[in-house]
Amino acid sequence: MYLEVIVGLPQNDDAADFERQVVAAQRAGAECLRSACLGGRRYENFTSFEQWKSFVAESHKRIALVVPILEKHRLPLGLENHKDWTAEEMVDLIERHSSEFLGVCLDTGKNISLLDDPMDTIAKLAPFAVTTHFKDVAVKEYSEGFLLSEVLGHGILDLGQVVDSIRKARPRVRLNLEMITRDPLKVPCLMDRYWLTFPERSGVYLARTLRLVHDHPPAEPLPHVSGLEEAARRRQEEGNVKQCLAYAREKLGLRAT
Repeated sequence: MYLEVIVGLPQNDDAADFERQVVAAQRAGAECLRSACLGGRRYENFTSFEQWKSFVAESHKRIALVVPILEKHRLPLGLENHKDWTAEEMVDLIERHSSEFLGVCLDTGKNISLLDDPMDTIAKLAPFAVTTHFKDVAVKEYSEGFLLSEVLGHGILDLGQVVDSIRKARPRVRLNLEMITRDPLKVPCLMDRYWLTFPERSGVYLARTLRLVHDHPPAEPLPHVSGLEEAARRRQEEGNVKQCLAYAREKLGLRAT
């Protein structure tokens, strides 16, 4: 095992609490830190472009506070692409606050929800990866856009290529399974409200993503847990994790560490 610690970014101008988290993580033997600018989803959290712009400005302010602390303690932080920043925006964010101790927690499946090409996202963000959330995703059309589910081995990603891209860019970065067992998430990209924070995105992104969804119907029914008792949910989740580990070992040549 190894230790990776989740930390919260400062909520105001006082970064003392953030530094306490860094010090505690370092004393515990953490290899790296992980955080995110947004806890939710861009197309759900914001109801206007002005709200999004305020979030962007506040995020830059918070990151500017933490970079000197990371450099002081020499402990790297990976910011997750948590359905907030497009791949291009994430690259710009990291490069603007240029530091060897600031990078990305690369989630291999999230950015399709922002109409980014998944493999292109991985190629763009892999050079900045501090840590990862490794997963495959399956998609399915629905009336307002598409459904998105975490799977492994029968989704839309070429997992061998994903591993190669990450290993080539960052050989020492660990591949951390994030297998979330839940109902499919709705990405309402055909609704007006979805586009409120994407004024620069054209229909090309929508057409390309919907074509990808259309051309890759799920090989198996998307997982659902609604209506299951707690014990059944836990069994399903445990089974999914075991299948993921077996697939990684047998099909991808990876070993749990």
